[in-house]
Amino acid sequence: MDLANLTPWEQLRAGRLSRRMVQLLVGLWLYGVSMALMIRSTLGQLPWDVLHYGVALHIPLSIGQVVVATSFLVLLLWIPLRQAPGLGTLANAVLIGVALDVTLGWLDAPPGLPLRAALMLAGVGLNALATALYIGAQLGPGPRDGLMTGWVRRSGLSIRLVRTSLEVLVVAAGWLLGGVVGVGTVLYAVAIGPLTQLLLPVCLVPLTEAEPHRRRASRPPRAAAAPARRWVTLQDRARPGAPLADRGEHAPGEAAAATRAYRDQGLPRPGHVIPA
Repeated sequence: MDLANLTPWEQLRAGRLSRRMVQLLVGLWLYGVSMALMIRSTLGQLPWDVLHYGVALHIPLSIGQVVVATSFLVLLLWIPLRQAPGLGTLANAVLIGVALDVTLGWLDAPPGLPLRAALMLAGVGLNALATALYIGAQLGPGPRDGLMTGWVRRSGLSIRLVRTSLEVLVVAAGWLLGGVVGVGTVLYAVAIGPLTQLLLPVCLVPLTEAEPHRRRASRPPRAAAAPARRWVTLQDRARPGAPLADRGEHAPGEAAAATRAYRDQGLPRPGHVIPA
């Protein structure tokens, strides 16, 4: 299982773009749906959603709108990290929040603990699948994932330490603002890594840099190039011993007559370059 390290332009030119785009959009939409399932379970939210939910309690925006706004604020932190967003990054910033609000609009919290627990488990499992889908499309990390990887690259710290530090920070801030921390939050933190690792090989779209070469190889072979055109002078044409092709129809002893004939016909004087 290899995730390619590509620039945004290389991501678009890496081949299989149609499949990767569909997989990206499906994965991001399912990610927003999984967030809604966790919220409606009322048993704990995703670490970043604890912050999103807490912020939404204090400003006149829906939680989905807060997710979009937070995504673009996080992208500003990419600038000092010298991270470049890809198409998947920008789609992530917008589409997840829209999917979250749409799902919350028709899904209510179910009655009873068993149904809410089932909703929580479904949310964790669906989130792992959605993560594997959009990462496997290889069109750029999400704003929060890119913040983590950029911090790792610039600081030299481990991914485990950086991700744990970020999520503890956002969970603490969200909890202070009124976000919901519960068993679902803990379950997600423990299970999301192993589940994503299990599903990612199935969802990863392999990229091959040889694909452009295959397209070129499928074209019909070009005709052999014509031999390079050789240029000779009038003296060369009349040079004794020159090949007949160079001398045209003139024998060696006729050089002077040939020169006069060319001049009389308005052709270049001897020494001028003409095509052989």
